[in-house]
Amino acid sequence: MSAVIKNSTLLFLNDLHKNNNRDWFNENKGRYISANTNVTDFVDELIEEIGEFDEEILKTDAKKALFRIYRDVRFSKDKSPYKTNFGAGLGMGKGNRISGYYLHIEPGKSFLAGGVYQPEPSVLKEIRKEISMNGKEFLSILQQDEFRNNFRGLSVENKLQRVPVGFEKDDPMAEFLKLKSFIVVHPVSNEALMKENAAKNFAQIYKSIKPLNDFLRAPFL
Repeated sequence: MSAVIKNSTLLFLNDLHKNNNRDWFNENKGRYISANTNVTDFVDELIEEIGEFDEEILKTDAKKALFRIYRDVRFSKDKSPYKTNFGAGLGMGKGNRISGYYLHIEPGKSFLAGGVYQPEPSVLKEIRKEISMNGKEFLSILQQDEFRNNFRGLSVENKLQRVPVGFEKDDPMAEFLKLKSFIVVHPVSNEALMKENAAKNFAQIYKSIKPLNDFLRAPFL
């Protein structure tokens, strides 16, 4: 039987959102362990499905792919100790992978994503060079039918107002050069998470990201 995200996992996250404190979490540690195990099992199956078209992802350990639920509150005004979501990074930022896939599980706010998120300046510069030099190839990836069916385009979060230093203002790819991340996002409903064959269905969406991932990591191979 294929792994699915259980309703109990989403209920735990809902309750954690309402009771984000250490006392409640400690009293419900068993629920957290069950939910974490459920998500780990799902990610494990997702890795197998993605491995059908991206073999390197098979090297990923599902447990290590999951982000810690504990928040780093040292520099945050929000002192809530726990995240109210489960997140898993598959391949992103690992070795020369640079680009990869991401799963976000949060009741009513879940999504699938892929690409490169907020790379360090030296990496960002190389990606921008690749886009400037190979603009037609980059656009052809964004215009593929499957890609356009799954995504509305690249995220414009934190986009620059001006073309970055080192690039021509009239570069045909100027609007893409202003980006600080190269990420695409596909919203996912609670029902889709709990549907049988969810991992297989999600893998098909991730598959449409692979050409973009391959392009973004090309300068580093």
